[in-house]
Amino acid sequence: MTVLTALEKQVIQAIQGDMPVTARPYEEIARGLGVSESTLLAVLKGLCERGVIRRFGATIRHQLSGFRANAMVAWKVDEDRVDEVGESLSRFQEVTHCYRRTPTATWPYNLYTMVHARDEAACRATAANMAASVGLASYILLFSRRELKKTSMEYFPSDLDD
Repeated sequence: MTVLTALEKQVIQAIQGDMPVTARPYEEIARGLGVSESTLLAVLKGLCERGVIRRFGATIRHQLSGFRANAMVAWKVDEDRVDEVGESLSRFQEVTHCYRRTPTATWPYNLYTMVHARDEAACRATAANMAASVGLASYILLFSRRELKKTSMEYFPSDLDD
């Protein structure tokens, strides 16, 4: 079990929401915490090195950015190729997420990529290009029809008292 310091918890709390849109967002966050930017960056580096933070990512409202279609592409990949194929597919510019999941007797897909595009035809074309690039034929596109929730996980609420 990882034990976090009070400063580490404050840093996680500060970065779990929207990042400031400035030339020096970490400097602004550090100022809000009452520490230097170098201290903040050192804490973040330590959290990453310990595996507490795996990655930083932006959550973009893709519909407002001109991407009107998105699809979860479920891939059936031989288990001995999952890592290789996942690495290859994750490099496509249109892919924002790539996951390996355990297949079931009734759902044989074990690799998933989220693809964003201007329209459904472009999503289909991207999936076909991806499939050709790794030699896969078994996949299915699951198009999003309506966004029901889009929020980031909050690990330390703002009313944290320890």
